[in-house]
Amino acid sequence: MDVRRRPPRPPRVTADATLESERHHRLKPTGAVDGPPSPPTPKASDALPLPLYLTNGIFFTLFFSVAYYLLHRWRDKIRTHTPLHVVTLSEIAAIVSLIASFIYLLGFFGIDFVQSFISRASHDAWDVDDDAPNHFIIDEDRRRGPCPASIECPVPPITAIASPSKMVDPAPVNLPEEDEEIVKLVVSGTIPSYSLESKLGDCKRAASIRREALQRLTGKSLLELPFEGFDYQAILGQCCEMPVGYVQIPVGIAGPLLLDGFEYSVPMATTEGCLVASTNRGCKAIYVSGGATSMVLRDGMTRAPVVRFATAKRAAELKFFLENPENFETLSVIFNRSSRFARLQSIQCAMAGKNLYIRFSCSTGDAMGMNMVSKGVQNVLDFLQNDFPDMDVIGISGNFCSDKKPAAVNWIEGRGKSVVCEAVIKEDVVRKVLKTNIAALVELNMLKNLAGSAVAGALGGFNAHAGNIVSAIFIATGQDPAQNVESCHCITMMEAVNDGKDLHISVTMPSVEVGTVGGGTQLPSQSACLNLLGVKGASKESPGSNSKLLATIIAGSVLAGELSLMSAIAAGQLVKSHMKYNRSSKDVSKVAS
Repeated sequence: MDVRRRPPRPPRVTADATLESERHHRLKPTGAVDGPPSPPTPKASDALPLPLYLTNGIFFTLFFSVAYYLLHRWRDKIRTHTPLHVVTLSEIAAIVSLIASFIYLLGFFGIDFVQSFISRASHDAWDVDDDAPNHFIIDEDRRRGPCPASIECPVPPITAIASPSKMVDPAPVNLPEEDEEIVKLVVSGTIPSYSLESKLGDCKRAASIRREALQRLTGKSLLELPFEGFDYQAILGQCCEMPVGYVQIPVGIAGPLLLDGFEYSVPMATTEGCLVASTNRGCKAIYVSGGATSMVLRDGMTRAPVVRFATAKRAAELKFFLENPENFETLSVIFNRSSRFARLQSIQCAMAGKNLYIRFSCSTGDAMGMNMVSKGVQNVLDFLQNDFPDMDVIGISGNFCSDKKPAAVNWIEGRGKSVVCEAVIKEDVVRKVLKTNIAALVELNMLKNLAGSAVAGALGGFNAHAGNIVSAIFIATGQDPAQNVESCHCITMMEAVNDGKDLHISVTMPSVEVGTVGGGTQLPSQSACLNLLGVKGASKESPGSNSKLLATIIAGSVLAGELSLMSAIAAGQLVKSHMKYNRSSKDVSKVAS
């Protein structure tokens, strides 16, 4: 929903009459005359038998009079050596009066506080505490929730929409009377829809109400956006905020992929025709040639905060402290407290003037590990403040990590899993299955993937289409799709071996960022795809082995995809195959906008 001005607030009424009042104002015919104004809100002082100023005067006089009398009696008892606990009837009355007047005066000074509670009790439970007229609010589609993985979250531009009174319901839905009332309150802006889950306690019902309100506000139908058959409780607080449905993406299977002596059926969620078929052909070529082998070169997730000092000299002193091997053990103990799986591996520093960027790298078990490493970094920063109190922490992430952005540091140093995968494809397989020849493939790889990418100034893009395969497997297995940016960094190498009779092909991917626990991996569909690969959940025998295996399967699938696409280009079949498998037969001119 778009940004709009909040309508004027109705007069405050009792909580039980709120919905009835809303219904009355909606059903009132145009031109109807309003009834008499609502009675004024009761005040706490209305309960006093005397005017407020007289009551205050009586209790002020009583308080100071009995206080003076008791102090005078106390002085006389001290002079005559009379025990203080021996009191007369008049003294008891004075003590009671002092206490009573003190209680009243205490209540008098807090009367505004009491009045605010009485007024608040008459407010509707769904009301928004904001009395500013013409106040701009950001409704459900535009509102951003907490998101520890997205650190930079810009606010969308403000745009105007038609008033709700001019909106039409594109597809009226028969809702229960109670839900219908709540939908109208969401449309009017009285209820912010991001709070529906917490208010209703039913995630599916909240999504249904939000969906209907969205249709009425925009005038657009969501009939073709699926709603039923999804567990909305499963995504609450971990995957998606303010849901109104879900998107269907077909999942195809490529394989079997013969990798390291094991066969894998690779799930790929994609809407691009030819992608699964092409990857499947590459898997076949690898299989009949004896399979592929892989190796995980490195496993470490990174986070790099940026800190600032008054001088570059002080920043350099912290840099030397962090890079001193004698201090690493102490820093590791502090860092590793964040998790039983987090283990600090290295600290790399870079300076820009008086600003210091500290790149922490650690193992994270079977989790992708962004939250885990961030907690460890925060522990170390808190520890460093003791010895470097003048250190100003600007941000927990300074983009030296670097997350969800193409960066040379990831290409060179690696991030997540660094994987290499290779295979030797026999000459007859190249000719019969891939429909090309070894010399053509080697030449095309040099001119396209290596020289062509260099001419384009590519950063980590020395491949044909690694991003295609990485994205498809990421979506199918519940990974973070945005991390495809660095995860598809890949260099594809091809050369003729065995006197030119066979083709050696390899892919090297330095920053495959995957996990088999947490995030979207817990959703039923994605969990099923992980189970198909045999990497569902955390490995109990060897923590981290499932996520490493998933990274090698992705690399093996990229190898198959590279092999098949390069062969299609070398044989001149790319356009022909896409015209056959990647074009819709539907007449788009007849599709409603």
